[in-house]
Amino acid sequence: MKRGQELLRLAETVVLPGFVGKTPPDWIRRRLADGMSGVVLFSRNIATPSQVADLTAALRAENPQVLVGIDEESGEVTRLEAAAGSTRPGSFALGVVDDLELTEEIARDLGHDLALAGINLNFAPSADVNSNPDNPVIGLRAFGADADLVSRHTAAWIRGLQSAGVAACAKHFPGHGDTSVDSHHGVPLVAATVEELHEVALRPFRAAIAEGVRMVMTGHLLVSALDAEMPATLSRRVLHDLLRVELGFEGVIVTDGIEMAAVSGPYGIGGASARAIAAGADAICVGGEHAEEHTAIEVRDALVDAVTEGWLPEERLADAAQRVCELALWSASAAHRPPVPARPGDVAIGLAAARRALRITRRSADVVLPLLAPPHVVELAPEMNLAIEKGTPWGVGEPLGKLLPGTTVTRLGASAATGSAIEAALAAAADRPLVIVVRDAHRHPWQTSALSHLLAARPDAIVVEMGLPGRSDLGAVHIATHGASRVCGQAAAEILAGDTQP
Repeated sequence: MKRGQELLRLAETVVLPGFVGKTPPDWIRRRLADGMSGVVLFSRNIATPSQVADLTAALRAENPQVLVGIDEESGEVTRLEAAAGSTRPGSFALGVVDDLELTEEIARDLGHDLALAGINLNFAPSADVNSNPDNPVIGLRAFGADADLVSRHTAAWIRGLQSAGVAACAKHFPGHGDTSVDSHHGVPLVAATVEELHEVALRPFRAAIAEGVRMVMTGHLLVSALDAEMPATLSRRVLHDLLRVELGFEGVIVTDGIEMAAVSGPYGIGGASARAIAAGADAICVGGEHAEEHTAIEVRDALVDAVTEGWLPEERLADAAQRVCELALWSASAAHRPPVPARPGDVAIGLAAARRALRITRRSADVVLPLLAPPHVVELAPEMNLAIEKGTPWGVGEPLGKLLPGTTVTRLGASAATGSAIEAALAAAADRPLVIVVRDAHRHPWQTSALSHLLAARPDAIVVEMGLPGRSDLGAVHIATHGASRVCGQAAAEILAGDTQP
């Protein structure tokens, strides 16, 4: 009986579940009081900063050392600001600016906001080198496609975030940048050789470890040069031999969402969880899609069963639990650090950074900027991957409408971008400037087709690319924002309206 209770305690410690609601449900309170070490927040848990602070205070009332994690990368992947859009540009925009002090300052500023809300663990930054421009899940979440640049900014981000007392998490180990499959739906294959991995994908993780990152998140990736059978999350060769031994990482290894099809498909949520801990992971992130108590119990019980059956060593589970507890102790002590005083202008740091990330290519002298009349804006809106909260605002039409009253907007998705819809948009823009907003146009043939149709009729149109810029020779003027967060749209709108402030 005593051993069984100890196994349950150890298993409880390594599970980081999500839940539904703006206040902690009874089962979360009860399990925290009984020893569960942490939870993960999603946008469904968030209404206002004060509400989040009340929520985290309620969690700490049950466990003063609770780890409260969130996936807050800024930019396109935001939970705190999902309702209105992020007030900070994403990583790719910061890489374009390539100012390490700015990246560190943005991360520190974010860390202050998280700490004030009672959040002490952030699943960021993405340390992926986005070497495949057709990557469906990383893209703007990476600092760039150059390993040196990504390494520098990964370290700067970690330095800034952890200086605010919030643990950083480098992801998605050993690198999700050179993939063409979204691991929410399938198993991405990384075809690089061992030498190529060390030359590119692993370099930002080495920089993160050297900077003292507290956590590394696994990627559900099949890295054939390291393990031809098991995804990285479930591979001892990747997690123990490479990350723990060869790279020397001593912090917490956490899984990406364990319910994602790449790992739960073959083994179920519980089976994947037990295999991940056996391979070297220390914490199981679960509850993005399955946020009920029975899922957390399934994971816990699967870990206990694996120990009982003999294929998960008890000492491995105990080691994982110890590492999670050590992170909780670090986070609790960091929460008592005196805050760094805010500096004048910090409130506008995100917008200032977004302005610096803009790149403007003028191909026709006939187009006047700023615009002399309210334009018609056509926004081509692709479906986003699951890492980006559905409904997170983006675009240029709304902020431009505030600066140039009378601006009108047509937003078209893939199924709506028909020939008749495009003709209707052109008719709406007949006597006014036309602004076409795209997002990763190079990855979406329907956007490319719609853009060609619009530009054939209106070669004087201005194109604003809010994803990865594929071509800068589209439109009479091409504006690349290098991000789709709220401030990126605001910065582009200012250029169009002539309203940029110092």
